[in-house]
Amino acid sequence: MTALANLTSGWRARIAGSDARLLPQARLSGPMPWVIAIMVALTVIAAASGLALRNAASAARAGVEGGVTVQVVNADPAERGRQAQEALRLLSGENDVASAHMVPQSELDRLLEPWLGAHVGDEVDALPIPALIDVRMKGVVSAGRLEELRKRLAGASPSARIDAQSEWLAPVFGTIQALQWLAGALIAMLAAATAAAVLLASRNALGANRGTIEVVHMLGGTDAQIARIVQRSMGFDAAAGGLAGLLLGLVALLFLARQFAALESGAVMAGALGWSDWAIVALVPVAGVVLAVVTARITVLRALRRIL
Repeated sequence: MTALANLTSGWRARIAGSDARLLPQARLSGPMPWVIAIMVALTVIAAASGLALRNAASAARAGVEGGVTVQVVNADPAERGRQAQEALRLLSGENDVASAHMVPQSELDRLLEPWLGAHVGDEVDALPIPALIDVRMKGVVSAGRLEELRKRLAGASPSARIDAQSEWLAPVFGTIQALQWLAGALIAMLAAATAAAVLLASRNALGANRGTIEVVHMLGGTDAQIARIVQRSMGFDAAAGGLAGLLLGLVALLFLARQFAALESGAVMAGALGWSDWAIVALVPVAGVVLAVVTARITVLRALRRIL
């Protein structure tokens, strides 16, 4: 009895010390670290993309907030110019207008050049190109404020058409929001796939070492102690895979950043990630390790209750 008690005490001490040799795990030799690496890399890319889209949308909203465009459409160039000047004079005197200026004809020519050719300025008077006035209102432009401003302009410039710049970009904002939801859904699916892979790996580990687990149980080992052994092994695999996945994801993001930077677009630059965004991206592998460890523990405890 004394010998059996000493043996039991020895097994308990080894288990309590989380000696993973009781349940041998070939770390980094199996597929688990590489599966987690792939999942983390894809999650890093999806998270960074979602954050970049959020930044771009925020910058675009800030840029068009309070923005109004007035178009004076008239076939007669002289009348068009007169009405445009009258509209500009009226807008400049309004208390709720922060600024108003006429868009130069040279800028209009530059915008039309891709469609009308390089010599559009030579024949601009023959074309019914509207005069444009860029207006910045104080505060957000609501439908009521827009209608009130439209009524004020009706007398001074009957040919004037007024539109809020945010209305033009509404489809763009809708598309960006849809892409953000898609990135979030992709992250959720990757998390579910990672949890499923850990669940299967944990069950396989229990099945391969069922005999050893039964002996440990007979010698006094508890389910929680066995679960700690499995979750520690899974934690090492998840940490190694998470680090590899983070590096792969960062390499992919660097490549994408270089490709988008070549576009030299202001909207692309507005979507650049800040320090807080990079901190969130860096937390992805940490979240992966936590998910793997928690999933492994829950899986092992539930499986042990059924088989023992």
